[in-house]
Amino acid sequence: MVQNGKPTVIITGASSGVGLYTAKAMANKGWHVVMACRNLEKAEAAAQSVGIPKDSYTVLHIDLGSLDSVRQFVNNFRSTGKSLDALLCNAAIYMPLIKEPLRSPEGYELTMTTNHLGHFLLCNLLLEDLKKSSYSDRRLVILGTVTHNPDELGGKIPPRPDLGDLEGFANGFKAPITMIDGKKFEPVKAYKDSKVCNVLTMRELHRRYHDSTGIVFSSLYPGCVAETPLFRNHYPLFQKIFPIFQKYITGGYVSQELSGERVASVIADPEYKQSGAYWSWGNRQKKDRKSFVQKVSPQARDDEKAEKLWDLSAKLVGLA
Repeated sequence: MVQNGKPTVIITGASSGVGLYTAKAMANKGWHVVMACRNLEKAEAAAQSVGIPKDSYTVLHIDLGSLDSVRQFVNNFRSTGKSLDALLCNAAIYMPLIKEPLRSPEGYELTMTTNHLGHFLLCNLLLEDLKKSSYSDRRLVILGTVTHNPDELGGKIPPRPDLGDLEGFANGFKAPITMIDGKKFEPVKAYKDSKVCNVLTMRELHRRYHDSTGIVFSSLYPGCVAETPLFRNHYPLFQKIFPIFQKYITGGYVSQELSGERVASVIADPEYKQSGAYWSWGNRQKKDRKSFVQKVSPQARDDEKAEKLWDLSAKLVGLA
């Protein structure tokens, strides 16, 4: 049942950046937003700061870098009694300057755990809730990035993502292993690899479950949100120059507000009902630019790799 006439969407990482502005846009569309965040006080203050009405959101704790926290979040969400009509996997960490890998409580490298494994577990657990929803147009959306794709300008900058043959996952992904391909730790590559995994997960969800459930699985790149808090761990000079470069050189820049509106459209608008699609926008700065289905990177469209990643990820998160 849709509660109080409002469908419900869960958005991870909704206390800042794209997630926050997507929450605002979804509330404006008449949805109830569950803001799934690490810092509850920050999420509450953020919701108030952008003017989300108090009756349009609920804040619940999740730390995607901890698989136990993901499971606890699912239990807490179910105890609210709300139906689940859409899920947005948005949260991500990016730590380009660290020299040594950080680890999750399970002993896995933290960037890959937060961006991929935590969301992979969340998607699998909440699939049951989406299936039970009586809402006519249920969707599961995973946020993408241009950096997953070496065929695009933004993805050509080294280090390029490379999952190899998933040796790191196959060998248990615990110390001394830090990377999915089993090679030496590289923090920027860890982020890009995790975003390839996000697209492969979306495509495998579509292959396994769309026909039987009718749930729409999709991903998108809303444009370069150069001023997002995602870059808070980068050099201050980078944080200053990057938005200027994206605005005036590449044309890829979009504001946090516009990106949130685009993500909300993919979650809720009728024209984004195509399952298995990866959406993008031409000349991304322009508000009225039309979206189109973008071809994902060669790795991200490798069906064999998608299936293997699914099986290994399921084992690592304890679903196998």
